[in-house]
Amino acid sequence: MPLESSPESPQPLRVVAHNVKLWIERLGWVWVEGQLIEINRRSGARTVFLTLRDKLAEVSASVAVSPATLDLAGPLTEGATVAVRLKPSYYAPSGRFSFFCDEIRPVGEGRLLARLEQTKRLLQAEGLFDRVRKKPLPFLPRAVGLITGAASAAERDVIENARRRWPAVTIVAQNTLVQGPQAAEEIITALGRLDAAAEIDVIVIARGGGSLEDLLPFSDEGLIRAVAACRTPVVSAIGHESDTPILDLVADVRASTPTDAARRIVPDLTEERRRVDEASGRLRQAIERRLSRAEDDLRTLRSRPVLSAPLAGIDLWHEQVDALRHRASRAIDHRIRQESSTVEHTIARVRALSPKATLERGYVILTDAAGTGISSAEQVELDDRLTAHLARGRLELTVRSRET
Repeated sequence: MPLESSPESPQPLRVVAHNVKLWIERLGWVWVEGQLIEINRRSGARTVFLTLRDKLAEVSASVAVSPATLDLAGPLTEGATVAVRLKPSYYAPSGRFSFFCDEIRPVGEGRLLARLEQTKRLLQAEGLFDRVRKKPLPFLPRAVGLITGAASAAERDVIENARRRWPAVTIVAQNTLVQGPQAAEEIITALGRLDAAAEIDVIVIARGGGSLEDLLPFSDEGLIRAVAACRTPVVSAIGHESDTPILDLVADVRASTPTDAARRIVPDLTEERRRVDEASGRLRQAIERRLSRAEDDLRTLRSRPVLSAPLAGIDLWHEQVDALRHRASRAIDHRIRQESSTVEHTIARVRALSPKATLERGYVILTDAAGTGISSAEQVELDDRLTAHLARGRLELTVRSRET
C-alpha cells in the first residue's frame, strides 16, 4: 500500500526509508549474469567491492563480496563473465543501495579457466612443476619423437625446420588427435610408445594455435602426469606465445611455437660449423703464439754467454783455481820457512841448555855407583868409586881425599 502524504501532512523520512528497505529486501536472493569490469581488493580488507555491468545495456552495479567467496570462484580477471548470487540491500541511515554476493560462478571461458586453475594448483602442490624435475635436452639426439596432428602445419614446421638446421636428424612421428574428448588419451598412448623406444632421446608434443577449448587436451590431468613420469625429456610446443596450457609447466622445455621447438631440439649445422671453424682458428693461433714464444725463448737462451761460449766459465774458474793454487803454494812455503826457523831456534836453545854442551866445554858429571849425581863432597866417602861422564867417554875414579 502506498503511503498517504500531503504538503500539510508529510511522512517522516524514517518511515519512508523503512518502507523502502522492506520493499527492496522482499526481492531476496537472485542469480544475476554480468561482466566484471572492476575488482577493488585491498590488502587486509574484509570486503572486496566488484563492479558488475550488464553485457548488453549500460547498466552497472556495485557488489560487496568476502575475499573467501571471491577466491573460491578461482582466478577472476576484469572482463570475465560471471553468474553471481545477489541480495539487494538498503542501508537506511545513509540511504545507500547496494548488493551483497555470497557465491560466484564463472560462465563460459571463465568457468574453464577456473577449472584449469584448480587442476594447476593441485599438480603444483604435488611438485610436478618443480625446476629440479626438469631434464636437460641432449645436444644431438639420435632420434626425435614427434606427437602432433596428421599433415598439420605444426608437424611440417617441426620437421622442416629441424632438418634445415640438422639434415641428418631422425624424426619418428606419431600422429594423434590434437583436440576433442579423445585427444588426450591418444596423446598419452603415443607418448608411452615413444618413451619406451630406446633410440628416442627427446619427445616433442606440438600443435598450432587455437581457442581455449581447442587446447584443453594439453591441460588434461592424465596427460600431465604421463609427461611427468617420462624418462625422456619432453618439449611442449603448443600454440603461440600467448597460449599457456598446463603441459607447458610440466614439460622439461617449453617452446613458444613448433618452429621454436625445432630450434631447441637440434643444433644448427651452419652455426656449429662456424663455431668449429672459429675454435680451430683460435686453436691454430694459440699454437702459433706458443711456438713463437718458444722460439723467442730458445733464441734468448742461445744468446746467453753460457751457451754461446760454454768453456768461458770453465776457463775463468781454471784461472781462479791456478791463482788459488799458487797462493796456497806460496803460503805453504812461507809457513814451512817460518816453522823451520822456529825449529832451528828451538834446537839451538835446547842445545844451549843441554848437559852435553856443558860437557863439551870441559865440565864432567859425577855419579856414584847407584848412578846418582854428585853435587857435593859431603855425598861421598873416601875410597868410594865414582864415574866421571865426559863429553866423549867416561872415567872410573876412586876418592882418595875430599874437601868440604
